[in-house]
Amino acid sequence: MAHEHDTQAVERVYRPSPGLAVAVDDPVQNPGLPPHRERVTDKDPQANRRAVRTVYTLFYVSVAASIWAVAAYMLFPIEGEYATMGNIRNNNLFIGLGIAFALLAIGIGAIHWSKSLMSDKEHVEARHSTRGSEPTRAAVIQAFATANEESGFGRRKMIRNSLFAALVASVIPGITLFRNLAPNDGNDPVQLLNETMWAKGERLVLDPEGTPVKAADVTIGSAFHIIPESLAGLSHDEGYLEEKAKAIVLLVRLLPEQLKETEERKTWSYDGIVAYSKVCTHVGCPVALYEQQTHHLLCPCHQSQFDVTEHAKVVFGPAARPLPQLPITVDAEGYLVAKDGFSEPVGPSFWERH
Repeated sequence: MAHEHDTQAVERVYRPSPGLAVAVDDPVQNPGLPPHRERVTDKDPQANRRAVRTVYTLFYVSVAASIWAVAAYMLFPIEGEYATMGNIRNNNLFIGLGIAFALLAIGIGAIHWSKSLMSDKEHVEARHSTRGSEPTRAAVIQAFATANEESGFGRRKMIRNSLFAALVASVIPGITLFRNLAPNDGNDPVQLLNETMWAKGERLVLDPEGTPVKAADVTIGSAFHIIPESLAGLSHDEGYLEEKAKAIVLLVRLLPEQLKETEERKTWSYDGIVAYSKVCTHVGCPVALYEQQTHHLLCPCHQSQFDVTEHAKVVFGPAARPLPQLPITVDAEGYLVAKDGFSEPVGPSFWERH
């Protein structure tokens, strides 16, 4: 059909060299197409109408399930005083069921539509060159028009519209859930990330034991997971996890001559000991892998790497800025303490964009 008006088109089509292909005397014969079998919906108008009703009913079931997922989000709140174990369990269960049924109904409806109502005629199409002639291009457009007619996409408005409604409704639960990604208490996320429990004189203690760390305990090449001493005394009800998520630090000791410190940060380290935020500046994963030979910190989520010798600058990966450095010193008893809090927000750079 594609070359009815160009009898030489097939001859001009690129034909690859047979190369080392082996010509056999008894090649596999083309068995041809099996006999076409009409479906029940092709022979029985009532079955056809029943299939139509089934398809759009499934799509509307999907719409109802999506609405139910949003309703479950509101019926079982998990914030503030409503954050009970029962509400959290019901919230997860019913939102999950709503989204699952919504997507399942769309899938079953689409499959049932294609198997019972769309054209199931067998076609054979010969390969042809990538760029067809104008008649060929016109034929393709006609083929799309024919496919549209045979599938009923343009003609069966009830199915089409219900499918559109189901697809649009299926994203609403996701949008509703994304609402929780943004602070809803009026607090500025940049300001929240600027405020950690680190302050002048705050002792560095081991996570989670809460044991203070002396500079003499930190050997060259070692790495310690650190939290502020005052954080170790918090309970979960007092926001232990929230504060820890911002204040976690990795403590590393190198030879002092290995550090390439800028003039303004020469006093931020102590005898080769440096402390950096563990919260990756890409999307906030914990940067917990230290490679002793290269002095690189690795984020396991997206492979961002930071050079400990140069203020944890980014040497590889998608992170956009260095890990914030915590200025440290020692107190009168030789314990490591913070000289001040972080001078910049910890965590993803996204929150710094206004």
